[in-house]
Amino acid sequence: MDLSGARWRKSTRSNGQGGNCVEVADNLPGVVAVRDSKDPSGPVLAFGSEAWRTFVAQVVERP
Repeated sequence: MDLSGARWRKSTRSNGQGGNCVEVADNLPGVVAVRDSKDPSGPVLAFGSEAWRTFVAQVVERP
């Protein structure tokens, strides 16, 4: 998969203190890529756009 055009953005839940940080690239056609920001050249998880929307809809902060 060619990720050279990926525009990575860090999760708003990341605290910037070097802890657990996730980056997402959602500008790629038909796919959303996810990686660990501490290891930008490491492995990437890739999801189809519909699968990503389903995942995000299920990960809702609950009181």
